[in-house]
Amino acid sequence: MKLIKSAVALERYVVSEEFELSVDGVTLIQQYIEAVAPFIIRVEFVGGRLLYAVRVDTSQGFELCPADAFCPIGKSAVSLFQIERNFSHELVEQYEDFLAENNIHIAGIEFITDRSGVTYTYDVNTNTNYNSKAEEVAGIYGMRAVADYLGRELAAAENTIERRASSAVVGRHEAER
Repeated sequence: MKLIKSAVALERYVVSEEFELSVDGVTLIQQYIEAVAPFIIRVEFVGGRLLYAVRVDTSQGFELCPADAFCPIGKSAVSLFQIERNFSHELVEQYEDFLAENNIHIAGIEFITDRSGVTYTYDVNTNTNYNSKAEEVAGIYGMRAVADYLGRELAAAENTIERRASSAVVGRHEAER
């Protein structure tokens, strides 16, 4: 990700040796949204429901991976990711509806609010990863929630298969009578 501040700078960049084509050959250009404060919010969903929100410090840029972005400062270290306890936002219900309508069960959705108070949703990730340091501090663990959710889904699927098998056996016995 690269911040380019003018059309002329973009043109120069695209023809320079610094420019790299993406693996799929698609170059995405997005408008820069200047936030009130240098952070975005990423809301994590498991089972289509909000697990937690994480506030991501973007003061050093946007090329961040939650799994490995950890910034050492002097002898101490400050994580760029902070889980927001009891997070509430009007978008959460809309995101849950969106996930349900699209049969998405596990996702991370990112949004930012600009200086005018307009909120933009700009990313939906269905291959989410979690920041272990932020989770450890908050005592909330995404992978554990995913494992629990998948365990419940597997148990429900097994019960459905068992019921169908039992129904088939009962049906066959009744037909034999």
